[in-house]
Amino acid sequence: MRRLTILLAMIFALSILGGCFTMNHTVGTGGVGGEVAGKKRQWYFLWGLVPLGGPVDGGQMAGGAANFTVKSQQTPVDVLLNLVTGFVTIYSRTIVTTTK
Repeated sequence: MRRLTILLAMIFALSILGGCFTMNHTVGTGGVGGEVAGKKRQWYFLWGLVPLGGPVDGGQMAGGAANFTVKSQQTPVDVLLNLVTGFVTIYSRTIVTTTK
């Protein structure tokens, strides 16, 4: 029983440490000031193949700004949520838009 507990703890730690990623998309000169214009969580079914809900539009989240940055990331909160929802193949990621 002790070995199973250690194994589960190691799997949990690896999923938190190794499960995060970030992709940045810069429009114009980007969100230089770092002011957050919008933040949404995006959900996917079948391991990310089928989006659930409507699409997330970074330009709309930026409020029509000409220069902004869209950051798509899997945060530690997403990893924890995915540990629970992953059994039914539902996963999430966080989208953050920053402007000047």
